[in-house]
Amino acid sequence: MRGTPLRSDFDASKVRAAAPSLKDAGQTRRLLALAEIYDGASRTQAARTGGVTLQIIRDWVVKFNSFGPQGLIDKKPPGQPPLLNGEHLAALAAVVESGPNPVVHGVVRWRIVDLRQWLYDQFQVSVSDQTLSRVLRAMNYRRLSARPRHHAQAEGPIEGFKKVSRRVWRKSVAKRASVPPT
Repeated sequence: MRGTPLRSDFDASKVRAAAPSLKDAGQTRRLLALAEIYDGASRTQAARTGGVTLQIIRDWVVKFNSFGPQGLIDKKPPGQPPLLNGEHLAALAAVVESGPNPVVHGVVRWRIVDLRQWLYDQFQVSVSDQTLSRVLRAMNYRRLSARPRHHAQAEGPIEGFKKVSRRVWRKSVAKRASVPPT
């Protein structure tokens, strides 16, 4: 037998017995391909059974030898680590909650671009508008915009100019019982 030998603590019957009870279809397929090798089939035949190439069969054998059947489970790839860590998120939440100081920050309300600049000034972390928007949304912040109001606007006179609609419903008048014609 050429190639890396399979573990000796398993055999074809143990591998086939474990395969149907698994929830991961990919893991089951991989185990059945390795059972072919345990039965004495060539790696090429096992590759046909698994629907993969010889290199992938070798990778499965290495994972199976190292971790057993659990090594054949599809795992989510780790991906890129997030740009903003816990410290950044806590500081961002504090700054959003406290609101901008017009004298210090130069703005009267936070926009995404202002928060991006603040993050860069504080932590030298550069994030895109889309990423920052997604992070703020995940932190349960929503883009809210108040209705514009003039700074010198008085509350009292406005009420006098509001239009009041008439009631659209009226109490119905009691109808007299109709007398059938004779």
